[in-house]
Amino acid sequence: YFAMLGRQDHENIWLLPSNDLYRWNRGEVIIKPRWPWEFIQIGVCGPPIEIDEGWLVITHGVGTIRSYSLGACLLDKDDPSKVLARTEEPILTPMEGERDGYVPNVIYSCGALVHDGWLILPHGVADTYATVTTMKVADLLARMR
Repeated sequence: YFAMLGRQDHENIWLLPSNDLYRWNRGEVIIKPRWPWEFIQIGVCGPPIEIDEGWLVITHGVGTIRSYSLGACLLDKDDPSKVLARTEEPILTPMEGERDGYVPNVIYSCGALVHDGWLILPHGVADTYATVTTMKVADLLARMR
């Protein structure tokens, strides 16, 4: 079997299984918006990253003033339908000087990687430029509940 994370209803993160990669007909919601920074919708920012503790997933959330921020969650390695932890606060938000651009108030990523205990997180800012943020995976996991 294969598994995919998606946002089938434009609001929640779904886990969808498939046995042939061409049909993704059923699935279940595994993560719903919980905090103000993600009240409008949440989604995934690239494929999950396998780490010792589970599957690390970088997420984006859209708050009530249409501001995109990045967060993270940890899924069980053997059963990714089980959410082990999530960041209550965003790990990245648009900062002063990063809010204006083609699409204001947006930080967005399409993927990340972990190398030697560090999360390397490229992301776009206001659809104007791209940059990279790094953080220790242990520090990120410590922020999750």
